[in-house]
Amino acid sequence: MSDIAIQATNLGKRYQLGALGTNYRTLRDTIVDTFTSTTQALLHTGERTVTRAEENRFWALRGLSFDVKKGQVLGVVGRNGAGKSTLLKILSRVTEPTEGQAEIHGRVGSLLEVGTGFHPELTGRENIFLNGAILGMKRTEIAAKFDEIVAFSEVEKFIDTPVKRYSSGMYLRLAFAVAAHLEPEILVVDEVLAVGDAEFQRKCMGKMSDVAQQGRTVLFVSHNMSAILRLTQETMVLDKGQLLMRAPTQEAVDYYLSSGYSRQGERMWEADEIPPSAAPFRPIAIRVKDPRGRVVETIRSTEPFQVEFEYQLAQPLTGLRVGLYFVSPRGEPIFTSFDTDEPAQYERHSARKAGHYFSRCSVPANLFNEGRLVLGVNASSFKIKRYFQDEQALVFSVDGTGAPGSQWAEPRQGPIRPALEWKIEVHS
Repeated sequence: MSDIAIQATNLGKRYQLGALGTNYRTLRDTIVDTFTSTTQALLHTGERTVTRAEENRFWALRGLSFDVKKGQVLGVVGRNGAGKSTLLKILSRVTEPTEGQAEIHGRVGSLLEVGTGFHPELTGRENIFLNGAILGMKRTEIAAKFDEIVAFSEVEKFIDTPVKRYSSGMYLRLAFAVAAHLEPEILVVDEVLAVGDAEFQRKCMGKMSDVAQQGRTVLFVSHNMSAILRLTQETMVLDKGQLLMRAPTQEAVDYYLSSGYSRQGERMWEADEIPPSAAPFRPIAIRVKDPRGRVVETIRSTEPFQVEFEYQLAQPLTGLRVGLYFVSPRGEPIFTSFDTDEPAQYERHSARKAGHYFSRCSVPANLFNEGRLVLGVNASSFKIKRYFQDEQALVFSVDGTGAPGSQWAEPRQGPIRPALEWKIEVHS
């Protein structure tokens, strides 16, 4: 047991969906409930009845057992709602498990959400020392790291300002700097690389790599498969609160990418996959269609194709833009396109009435290389609100038969394979 940093046994977390109760009950409610329960007891004597409360219980995690050795960097991947964040919150003691237990051997530093562990009324300086004290560090130890933390976070001018006045980007910079530099034995990081500008993301990746090489234990959750492949040796794949597999990272990522998406050329969203914050926007489906308008899982690289995003607006929206992310299987962006990128489209659809919509994107022939591509979707008002985002909405395949250069039986590098015009001149 001396080489084990984390050991989870039959870990489970159950949540109650909906309201926990009403503020008052009428006499009629009490009489009806009493009559109903008495009748069920008489009709189902010896049988277990399912109450409304039990129907509304949701298991975010169930029966999860694993261990992490000291100095190991373990990745955790899974679709939204798979239980990844819940697991990290339990390990960080933010919430308690409903069943099972987790043993932690060492000081835990967590970066779960922007500003987690910060007191809004305290300044950046005070929060640095507070976080260090929570980790059990002496004031002299924290002071020795203070300048390095502030320099990394790039918030020097605001270090004596209450963090409630920080922007989300400033929060994130300081939170990551604190978590990474105060040297906990165990570092728990949840999707930190999904936020922030490109330069900050590069800094985070570099620091995460340094932490991993220093022999500290790291649990790293991310949808960025390149980051998972680069930083971790082993990865767990979660789905609906359960462990599907744990394997060397390359094997786990391949499994996740091949089984974690819809692969029929169409994805339809269930009601429980749409957060309430998406309202009044409601995604319905995304489809890949060939030149004949058929929904297909595989398109030919030598033919144009269309991506169709179907959605509903329950009320009018101003400034809405609907976009697609084309991403490699390892999470590397290829390009992004929105339905109002064209100025004329933007002017025409700057205000959208309530109704049933289709936003369709036409993709030219001879653009993509053979292989698999991931489609993500986004519905937002620029710099105002993101209504809905699914970075892994659909995966489809590209057949490279007849693509430029296919007379040579060799794989071409990269996700695109455009047909470019060449000229060959001979000068005698």
